[in-house]
Amino acid sequence: MESPEHPTKHAPATPAATARALIAAARAELLAAPHRPAAREATLLLGHLLGWSEAQVVARDETVLSPSETEAFHRLIARRVAGEPVAYLLGAREFFGRRFTVDDRVLIPRPETEHLVEAVLDLPLPAAPRVLDIGTGSGCLAVTLALELPASRVFASDVSTGALALAHANAARLAPGRVGFIAADLDTAMAIEDFDLVVSNPPYIGREEAGDLSPEVVAFEPWSALFSPQESDTILRRLLAAALRLRAGAFMALELGFGQAPGLAEAVAPGLLIRELRRDYAGIPRVMVLERR
Repeated sequence: MESPEHPTKHAPATPAATARALIAAARAELLAAPHRPAAREATLLLGHLLGWSEAQVVARDETVLSPSETEAFHRLIARRVAGEPVAYLLGAREFFGRRFTVDDRVLIPRPETEHLVEAVLDLPLPAAPRVLDIGTGSGCLAVTLALELPASRVFASDVSTGALALAHANAARLAPGRVGFIAADLDTAMAIEDFDLVVSNPPYIGREEAGDLSPEVVAFEPWSALFSPQESDTILRRLLAAALRLRAGAFMALELGFGQAPGLAEAVAPGLLIRELRRDYAGIPRVMVLERR
């Protein structure tokens, strides 16, 4: 029983608020954040919390949220204001028209990587190609190629067991039975001469470039998936060397970083043909496609 002299203290209840009012306040918070997230993210995060689509959030904006829902939304917005990527808060990112689960074990798929898929789909591959994705991360490349090349047999490798677990879950949901997974460091333990196509979006940023990246990226995405050891193109050059083990007529497609294409082109050994350097939406050479002669 409460003592009149010492009443029990209770935390003040969160006041009821409509979805419209919460979104308006959240948009102001987002726009005031140092990294200036898009105001639209407030609607996306509320929809994620309530299990509604973006259109449903707009249509139901007079709905009054419960105190627990309101508190949960405030926590999401606070995390976003602190810089946590919206893809991690939503738990997903779309890639090539499909929704992939993501979390801080993997790099968030970027639109630039879709150019690698487009370049591969233009290649004269066998009817039932064997495909290897080195450094699969979320599995977005491996799963996408398994689905876009229905007769293919796809394998994916990564040195991170956490990434492999997440990639396996994405494959089980989107392409069950279509992708095999292997724990390996790049080309080690892999007989790449058995494959018709090898793809990779490896770490290609130098650690000295960390200050040039958004704090959202540096503070939250896995450094092992972002930064190459030693020089920025160290892993890319290692993959170029591995490409010499491909059988004649097989292909390797690599995603490149800004300004790396000229140096890597010079490093391509005799016996390999640069079939294409595909540019991204900003005009940057982003994908190098090699063919084993």
